[in-house]
Amino acid sequence: MSQILLINVSGQDKPGLTSSITGIMATYGLVILDIGQAVIHDHLTWGIVVRLPDDSEASPVLKELLFEMHEKNLQVHFTPISDEDYMDWVKGKGRGRYIITLLAREVTAAQIAQVSALTARFGLNIDTINRLSSRLSLYEDRSQAQACIEFGVRGDPSDPVALKKEFLQVSSQMNVDIAFQKDDVFRRNRRLVVFDMDSTLIEAEVIDELAKEAGVGDQVAEITERAMRGELDFSQSFRQRVGLLKGLSESVLEQVANRLVMTEGAERLISRLRQLGYKTAILSGGFTYFARGLQKKLGIDYVYANELDIENGVVTGEVRGEIVDGQRKAALLREIAGKEQIHLQQVIAVGDGANDLPMLSTAGLGVAFRAKPLVKESARHAISNLGLDGILYLLGFREGDTEELAGNYSESLKS
Repeated sequence: MSQILLINVSGQDKPGLTSSITGIMATYGLVILDIGQAVIHDHLTWGIVVRLPDDSEASPVLKELLFEMHEKNLQVHFTPISDEDYMDWVKGKGRGRYIITLLAREVTAAQIAQVSALTARFGLNIDTINRLSSRLSLYEDRSQAQACIEFGVRGDPSDPVALKKEFLQVSSQMNVDIAFQKDDVFRRNRRLVVFDMDSTLIEAEVIDELAKEAGVGDQVAEITERAMRGELDFSQSFRQRVGLLKGLSESVLEQVANRLVMTEGAERLISRLRQLGYKTAILSGGFTYFARGLQKKLGIDYVYANELDIENGVVTGEVRGEIVDGQRKAALLREIAGKEQIHLQQVIAVGDGANDLPMLSTAGLGVAFRAKPLVKESARHAISNLGLDGILYLLGFREGDTEELAGNYSESLKS
């Protein structure tokens, strides 16, 4: 019968530790069954499951390992594992694998305590915990800081709907966004990202800004708010709002465009996506005039929005062509994915309003960004505490990965 041991090592990290320890194991013909390591603030925690050759004595290798650990001032613990326990662990590889991502300005012990308690209550076991964000400076402005912790969990949640509801409650109470994704091949291979424009890529609702210039700001803003909450049919309310813009001078469009503010993280996100070879699109219930401006500035591949009818330099109060409402957005998402030969599971959709829900549910990863309560509850994922570039963490990118990518891209442009 084989002998299986779990060996746990901890202490000050030093170069060459893994080499020296596994070198001793190699002398005795040990087989590595599992291995993992974490280093936090130069302190090493190292675990390895080994199998000794049949009929070999464990004491010589354990004695030599103990001596080596003592020499290096490391703590070590040996735990025998029965064949039955090991095979039970092996059988667990077929269980579901998920990623839980915590996004906040700073991650607190209370947030982690709540999330880890929920995972246990719903039948999930935490396998790994990793920090994806950069190390926080003691002197950094927390209002713009980013903190991200990623949990790798295994199991099958007893009630996924209830788990999502609990995560939403924790999110709203503790200023943390919590994403729960299946850890599959699609998560690591997204290829297309489609964005809503108003209140997503930019901080304003353009139609509200135009309405202010036309002197009907309060009327239009009220209709917009009700439409975004899902209380009004989008297309009907959109025509009603555009009708109130009748007589507005075309020159006002440029004035409004010049004062629009990009959403936090938008430029960084799209820049990194482009560098990684992603295709991007704006699918907006707003106007093409403004979407084209963003396309030029950000390098967006596709733009679909509404064409504001203008005659003799004056807005007529009508819209040309088919209105880009919620169903149209979802259809356009499928159309672009088909043209680019991209599986729908490889698509990310980002939006804030009720008219974005069809495309959010169509995409493999739908993200409600700083969205209305109805949208947050209906979408699979939500980001409310960070900027748009928080989406990079949902894709599993570390802060260092994206910064290195930016540096390499800049160097390639120079050469």
